[in-house]
Amino acid sequence: MHTLNIGILAHVDAGKTSLTERLLFDGGAIDRLGSVDGGDTRTDDGHIERQRGITIRSAVAAFTVGDVQINLIDTPGHADFIAEVERALEVLDGAVLLLSAVEGVQAQTRVLMRTLRRLGLPTLVFVNKIDRAGAREQELLAEIGRRLTPYVIPLTGVRNIGTPQARVVPRPLDEPALGTLAEVDDGVLAAVVDGPAPTQDEVRTALTARTADGSLHPVYFGSALGGQGVAELVRGLVRLVPGAAQSAVERTVTAPGAAPDGPPASPRGTVFAVRPGPGGERIAYLRLYDGEVTLRQRLSFVRREADGRTTRVPGRAMALDVVGRPGVTTLTPGDIAALRGVAGVRVGDRLGEVTARAPQFAAPTLETLVRARRPEQAAPLRSALLALADQDPLIHARPAASGSTALLLYGEVQKEVLAATLAQDFGIEADFEPSRVRLLERPSGTGEAVEEIRRHGHSGFWATVGLRVEPGPVGSGSVFAYETELGALPRAFHQAIEDTVHTALLDGPRGWAVTDCRVTLIRSGYVGPLSTAADFRGLTPLVLRRALERAGTRVYEPFHAFEVEVPLDALAPVTAQLASLGAEFGETTGGRTAWLVTGEMPARQVRDVELRLPGLTRGEGVWWSRPSGDRALRAPHAHRGAPGAVPESSTDLPAK
Repeated sequence: MHTLNIGILAHVDAGKTSLTERLLFDGGAIDRLGSVDGGDTRTDDGHIERQRGITIRSAVAAFTVGDVQINLIDTPGHADFIAEVERALEVLDGAVLLLSAVEGVQAQTRVLMRTLRRLGLPTLVFVNKIDRAGAREQELLAEIGRRLTPYVIPLTGVRNIGTPQARVVPRPLDEPALGTLAEVDDGVLAAVVDGPAPTQDEVRTALTARTADGSLHPVYFGSALGGQGVAELVRGLVRLVPGAAQSAVERTVTAPGAAPDGPPASPRGTVFAVRPGPGGERIAYLRLYDGEVTLRQRLSFVRREADGRTTRVPGRAMALDVVGRPGVTTLTPGDIAALRGVAGVRVGDRLGEVTARAPQFAAPTLETLVRARRPEQAAPLRSALLALADQDPLIHARPAASGSTALLLYGEVQKEVLAATLAQDFGIEADFEPSRVRLLERPSGTGEAVEEIRRHGHSGFWATVGLRVEPGPVGSGSVFAYETELGALPRAFHQAIEDTVHTALLDGPRGWAVTDCRVTLIRSGYVGPLSTAADFRGLTPLVLRRALERAGTRVYEPFHAFEVEVPLDALAPVTAQLASLGAEFGETTGGRTAWLVTGEMPARQVRDVELRLPGLTRGEGVWWSRPSGDRALRAPHAHRGAPGAVPESSTDLPAK
């Protein structure tokens, strides 16, 4: 038996969880269909997920088809939880991208397909809800080719589409399908141009190869609720998606395993989800690429921190449940297991020396402050948020002033879910301040500062610290280095300096986190038994602040790349509005039925565009955007909280 790890991805409300239920039911893994409305689905098992009817955390369930086990990873569809999708993509062998036959291609669908194509992940398209009024076939295929990808071949069609009598029928690999295949397969192209014409077996072989490398996408029609077309989709997964010796991401960048007659390969894998267990313990979902993991085996996880540092997290798998294989206690390559008893494990931790780079979405760009409604719950609130952030590092929680906690977020729905989690899981009612765009600081030059040992009364520190700050490459985070000898200070003092530097960089001279910099310890000293680690923790922020001030910092704001599709007569008012909000335009294409405008603009203006676009386009405009890096703020001297800062609004600079 071999394993396929398949992700189900879609825009919100396209029917992902319903399709998961249908696949599990048809595969014999469950004895009845759950429903989102009824709150009894297999994968949305959290109270908040069932209450709100949305998927928040990735979940895994399995069924078998012949000698193939298919592990289904049901992922969120809402844009606020795009980080969950990111973590799932790394462990997949293939994906099913879901569309509604009624709503068609949505903005989030396009984001997902772009990412899937960039990764070369084998992807089958499933058009759901063919039995709903308003469902489309040929028109939708044209829309997919125009707005999603031109390289699609429908392998099934529909009779009586848009009615309860809708039925799926097979479609032949006809001349249009052959033409599409020739665009992505040189062998087929040569046969079409020079002859002889390819045989059906050759066409099917090419279809399988091009689906496997992610350059072509078969399309299947069906209904998750009614079950039509699902069997055809399953046959397509088994036939067209390669086996799970390694994920598509790992397959392209990892070295081959040990030779058959050599030593066994060391276990390598990725933790892609952490969920609370029934007893409150953590359950970590691990996808294994190489080697084996057995019950109670000592494990060594590698963690890449947000500032770029790499740390090790030792642990032991006290309990191990291989997904879809009850009673099996050995995890082999391609398998997913639920690990219990691994203290401190986080999403994104790597087992062994996994060097593959996971697919990257931009970090969250919104920031909010959270306060407990009851003052006596201030400390429990902070502990709860830090505990949630410890399980999911993309929450990014840190203490802030006046007993509040600062959080980084992707959107307002994520904020609502966090508020519900605090209330239901921790019994804490919390208030969230309005979200604002998070800015960053980068050093403009190089600066040094040194503070020698001195002690006058109760002031001063029994420590000498000298630091140099200089710019680093964009995307490098914060890097700490030494010019002093490592043995010049006790290890605890070195660690106190390094840890304090990374913490102090979260609040730069202009009030924002400092990134893409190199901080070097250029001088150090201590006094016998008098100096303590606390002296170095107290002095380091003062020296670092002085070095940063001498280097100078510049503030950067996040930008979004955007695409907006508007009716012909709405082009002028829409582009005028975008220009007034600081947009920089790229290409403008189309002109027959609609205009497609691309460009980039400050992230702080995106919400305004989303609110104004329906009025400018009679509700026909379609907006898509995603983070695209950052640029220097046009008002570089604006300081968060500075006197006279620009007033807060959705169109002005964020200021506290």
